[in-house]
Amino acid sequence: MFTGIIEEVGTVQSLSSKRAADAMEIVIKCSRVLEDVHLGDSIAINGVCLTVTSFTKEQFTADVMPETVKATSLNRLTSGSSVNLERAMSSNGRFGGHFVSGHVDGTALITRIEKKSNAIYYDLEMDKSLTDMLTKKGSIAIDGVSLTIFDLHDRQVTVSIIPHTLEGTIFPTKSMGDIVNIECDMIGKYIYRFLTKEHDQKHPSRLTPSFLKEHGF
Repeated sequence: MFTGIIEEVGTVQSLSSKRAADAMEIVIKCSRVLEDVHLGDSIAINGVCLTVTSFTKEQFTADVMPETVKATSLNRLTSGSSVNLERAMSSNGRFGGHFVSGHVDGTALITRIEKKSNAIYYDLEMDKSLTDMLTKKGSIAIDGVSLTIFDLHDRQVTVSIIPHTLEGTIFPTKSMGDIVNIECDMIGKYIYRFLTKEHDQKHPSRLTPSFLKEHGF
């Protein structure tokens, strides 16, 4: 489990095929996330939860399975790429973002970057199956960064990023046309699932929009 609060920007040292052409091994140069690292620990790379398979004082290695390569933007990384890093959240720390699992739901295309006063607005185009699980003023994780949805229209999501977030993440390296990882809010996904899926055709779910409205939600 993660919070979406990035701890460090790391650098891809190498990417190599492992066991199969559609799987890979990734080596990341970093420092802060290695302070208390152990084999088997979880570290999110651009929002993708990966397991530490080896490490030194300056880098760690993780395997990326075929499904992850196919479903995320990790397949676009090259040696020298900057990446957002976050260790799994500790039980005795502050919870400053939102619940982030590190299981990416899909990717999005950056279609607009516009500076307004002290913030920068990003428009992202994504599949309707993702925006259906989102809500205005709700939470979203973009490349592992916990953000609030500023606006939402059909397949487009707008977020506003403050200077502090820009300085501590890879957002300053992003351009229009770049692909980013998207994880929808976990709570929102479960609610959407209950509202749209009937677990038993003979006994359909009673949790409907009208039911929620009648009970004050």
